[in-house]
Amino acid sequence: MERASYSIRRVLDRAGIWLSSLCLLHCLATIILVSALGMGGQLLLAPEIHRYGLVMALVIAAVAIGWGALRHRKAAPFVTAMMGLTFMGGALAVPHGLEEAVLTIIGVALVSTGHILNLRHSH
Repeated sequence: MERASYSIRRVLDRAGIWLSSLCLLHCLATIILVSALGMGGQLLLAPEIHRYGLVMALVIAAVAIGWGALRHRKAAPFVTAMMGLTFMGGALAVPHGLEEAVLTIIGVALVSTGHILNLRHSH
């Protein structure tokens, strides 16, 4: 059973890394497309994308990193990911634009780092 739980946690950590990467790509693409080309603003800047992304990140991080922290007793993955989720939540409190993008990029980088640390401590 322990092997199965490790496998599930690995899948969730990898999903968290992919979700963070997609979020980072979304932020950068939005800045480039809206700023340089003046297109895609309605779809790419929709607040729902950010809210749903944060909810997915919270759920995946809570399960994968929380579960990992209970198993390997290392605080670094948990603390790093929670700091990232805090930045992502803070990004929802500022108007759309550069501030939001910077907060989100910092947040997803930290969450992704938390998942990577969680994977490394699981071995």
